Amino acid sequence: MMNARRVLKANQLTVPPALRRWRKRFLSKRRMHYALDLIVLTAAFFLAYLLRFDFDIPRGQSTDLFTQLPYVVLLQMAALTLAGVYTFIWRYVGMSEIRAFVNAALWSLLPILLLRLALPSQWNDWRVPLSIILLDTGIGFGGALSLRILRRAYYESQVKRRRGSVVVPKRQQHVLLIGAGRAGMLAAKEIKGRGDMDLLIKGFIDDDRDKVGSMVQGVRVIGTTADLPRLVRDLKIDQVILTIAQAPRRAVRRIVNICEQLPIKIRVIPGLGDLLQGHVEVTHIRDIQIEDLLGREPVALDLEGINQFLGGKVVMVTGAGGSIGSELVRQVARFEPSCLLLVERAEASLFNIDREVREAQPVFPVIPLVADIGDESRMRRIMDEYCPQIILHAAAHKHVPMMESNSAEAIKNNVVATYTLGSLAGEFGAEVFVLISTDKAVRPTSVMGASKRMAELAVQSLDKRFQTRYVAVRFGNVIGSTGSVIPIFREQISKGGPVTVTHQEMLRYFMTIPEAAQLVLQAGGFGQGGEIFVLDMGDPVKILDLAIDTITLSGLKPYEDIDIVVTGVRPGEKLFEELAVAEEQLTKTRHPKIYIGKIATYPEEKVVEALQHLEVFARHGDEQTIRKYLVDFLPEANLNGRCGQTDERMTQPSLHEQLTQPVCAENPA
Repeated sequence: MMNARRVLKANQLTVPPALRRWRKRFLSKRRMHYALDLIVLTAAFFLAYLLRFDFDIPRGQSTDLFTQLPYVVLLQMAALTLAGVYTFIWRYVGMSEIRAFVNAALWSLLPILLLRLALPSQWNDWRVPLSIILLDTGIGFGGALSLRILRRAYYESQVKRRRGSVVVPKRQQHVLLIGAGRAGMLAAKEIKGRGDMDLLIKGFIDDDRDKVGSMVQGVRVIGTTADLPRLVRDLKIDQVILTIAQAPRRAVRRIVNICEQLPIKIRVIPGLGDLLQGHVEVTHIRDIQIEDLLGREPVALDLEGINQFLGGKVVMVTGAGGSIGSELVRQVARFEPSCLLLVERAEASLFNIDREVREAQPVFPVIPLVADIGDESRMRRIMDEYCPQIILHAAAHKHVPMMESNSAEAIKNNVVATYTLGSLAGEFGAEVFVLISTDKAVRPTSVMGASKRMAELAVQSLDKRFQTRYVAVRFGNVIGSTGSVIPIFREQISKGGPVTVTHQEMLRYFMTIPEAAQLVLQAGGFGQGGEIFVLDMGDPVKILDLAIDTITLSGLKPYEDIDIVVTGVRPGEKLFEELAVAEEQLTKTRHPKIYIGKIATYPEEKVVEALQHLEVFARHGDEQTIRKYLVDFLPEANLNGRCGQTDERMTQPSLHEQLTQPVCAENPA
């Protein structure tokens, strides 16, 4: 028994060899760091005395030096330890670590000064002269920091040498960086620090003339975009890299047009937000994409207001696996709700967004729920079990031509299911119900658009019945969403064409998926109930121009390498999508990109009656009756299947212009 205990004790005390080696290495490095700092601080104290007495220290002062040296250096070493300097990895020391050295210098300076002022004259040999204190502090801590900076410089040179030995380019490409701001600085620093890149920076281009002639990361700003043709020719530039964070669409297009005329290849670095969050590296330089030409100014959010809206709440997102729904999930997760419910009937899509959120290691529970919002019993059980406080309703059928031949399904999912879910939200005491609507609900020419208009009326009628605040948010096309035009164009180009456009004059609004999701949350946060929020989509884009740009940015020539074919307007499509009409009284909100369309509501009993009729028609699959009923109930609807817009409608004013025009609020019912 005694032997067994000894064996057990020996096994418990045995340290694995790998751990012993790591501990030995760690402790030896730590001892080396202490020793180096001790040498530097001691040398700094001697040097301070030498400088103070012009390198001829009197005999009496030499005695004072050796008396003062131990406690001064001991205080300085203690200050470095308290400041956390010995937890730093030397090869990664940067600007953020300098603060620790400044703190250590101050913490050691103060007690030495106090000793100088407090000790009586008979202790004069312990009192360090003020000039020595200041000189020693500056030299000592500056030297300790310099050691680490030299170590980092050596490490980076070694990394660059190793990378350069792997890939040795025959000739480095000469590049110009457009944009000498923060993103440009990061790009220049990273490109110059890598040895495996075949890029040689010849200069910065920036339209801020005050920057011309200045240096950024050792690279001179040599001109503005007006100088591009001359600089490309004189410096034999191979490509231009756009290094402007969140560049406005017009600026990107102007620069692209200049480069196309030269001609010269233009590329772009990732967005600054992705860089700072560590999602990508600066050196992930890519070609300009059509999304860059459609980009807009970054959205300024009231983060505190959204945090009050979502933080600590139980939030449900329906259609959580879709384009808009999944982005809503990502944005909501930033504000740490108490629980996030992901409702989606497509199992694969739900699995993907659930895994993505979980990999981010949220501090709140994420619950994936396979469910059809049209299944009332299933949704009732979910509402009863989790009692969501905020419901973001993004589940919908949205493809216009497809819904033209599946009208009953559009009504079931977009209208009946929305009303059912909204009723449950009120019944179970949800605080806010946000409906994701569309610009196609304005003067609808399609069943999909009419169904979303009916969904808006449904939530407005529910707002009168329950304490829950019901709001709708209306916006246009989102870049990169499922079934959107840009991915279709790219697929057609990859197959050799042709690229198909339904009409030469067709216009559409575009915004990015993150922008749309952020503005939805912002609108939901300050909605009082009953509003239909209209997002400012900027200027509309001609689809034909979009096709030409997509082909050009693929390195091909429109109508030569890739043909463009006009196929004709499809059933239910408009030439021009609208976000507001004269019957809707638009008012500004405190957010510059969100407006309130105070649309005249229908009587609640009429809406409920219409919903009941539509549910019966949809259940029986009576599609012709559905279309006829929608036209009768919505006087503004035109469901003839073809676009009936006149040429005047092609000059529809922008949202900003509409706000300045007189409006009325007559009830169309």
